[in-house]
Amino acid sequence: MTTSLTQSQPSARRLQTFRSLRHRNYRLWFFGQGISLIGSWMQTVAQQVLVYRLTGSALALGLTSFIGILPLLPLSLWGGSLADRLPKRSVLLVTQAVMLVQALILAGLTYSGVVQMGHVYALVVLLSAVQAVDIPVRLAFTVEMVEGKEDLTNAIALNSAQFNAARAIGPALAGMAVAATGEAAAFLVNGLTFVPVILSLMLMRNLPAPQENARTHGGSWRHVVEGAAYIRREGTLLVLISLVAVSAVLAMPYTTLMPVFADTILGPSARPFVQMLCTTVVSCRAPEALPLGMLLATVGLGAVIGALLVASLPADASRGRWLTAGNLVFPAALVFFSLNRSFLVALPILFLAGMAFVAQNALANTLLQLRAPDHLRGRVMSFYALAFQTTMRLGGLQAGLVAERWGAVVAVLSGALLALVYGLFVAVRFPDVRRLG
Repeated sequence: MTTSLTQSQPSARRLQTFRSLRHRNYRLWFFGQGISLIGSWMQTVAQQVLVYRLTGSALALGLTSFIGILPLLPLSLWGGSLADRLPKRSVLLVTQAVMLVQALILAGLTYSGVVQMGHVYALVVLLSAVQAVDIPVRLAFTVEMVEGKEDLTNAIALNSAQFNAARAIGPALAGMAVAATGEAAAFLVNGLTFVPVILSLMLMRNLPAPQENARTHGGSWRHVVEGAAYIRREGTLLVLISLVAVSAVLAMPYTTLMPVFADTILGPSARPFVQMLCTTVVSCRAPEALPLGMLLATVGLGAVIGALLVASLPADASRGRWLTAGNLVFPAALVFFSLNRSFLVALPILFLAGMAFVAQNALANTLLQLRAPDHLRGRVMSFYALAFQTTMRLGGLQAGLVAERWGAVVAVLSGALLALVYGLFVAVRFPDVRRLG
């Protein structure tokens, strides 16, 4: 009997980790969105390679990230209002279809050889506008797919695992695709991967209708004001959002500058691996894409492991302590990464950074949704999404400017140190955050 119980415990833990998949609608979304996210990461990496190939400039990489901020302020808050007033599935069907078209246009321009930076900038603005609406709706949709809050923490963690699994797979595939055939193939694949998620949305059933008071009282502006007032009253929500915002503006821009690290800083030590892969695995037209893909894939792999650990947390876990750990370990890892010059040493550092990043962001997302009432969840998450997306793009610009003037190492090191200082400040000044369950 004892042996049987012992053997059953690992199986029970695995079932606990993936318990949200017992909900049919969430299961459809999980697999459909998982395929789409791989394509999205392929496009992200291929676009970085394309911009760097066209310009050779770290500033252009930062500017490409920054210009996506233009539609965020009005459309993110509008998206939160839509999430609380309209059927979320209907909104997502529209946004996913537009993103499919955007990817195909970028693929066509690149394949034909006529693509210019003006095209890239315009399509980045279009994609950002659609994502501004899509993200708060998608975040608030999770609780409906798992039919309540019981499995919400687990579902959010699995979403993060899914996102970061794609972050591991997508860059690796993009690196090989771009090296072998050029950037257009990655853009085309991304467009095609929106089909499964659109089908998954169409196959869902028994989704709840918007609450009556959300549908019939006031317009979008009144809804936005109500959400802002609620966040202002709840000081803990402001702290959680600020942690994500500071991390996004100061620490996360290391991903924007990753092509520079892969090419000039870590490139010499990566050369033996690149030569081996290009002679034994794939015929390389752009071998510089391989180190970039490997570095980003390592971040994604670490994030997947971190997300699965979060998904396995018991119901009575001290989420605030795990969140605080992520707030400190993530920027600390980036400090060591910026000072390192070995490609081999960079890989485990980035693995740790990926784990800590998920502990920070997945748990902040979870705690915000758990503390937000149902009729305000879309608007609360729209402020979260706006803070994250805006500061992330501002961070990409500031990192590009600093890197252009003082180099990529200084840009990553200074941002990580400031983010670490803020994380320590919150840990000391707001002890209630550590006690959140």
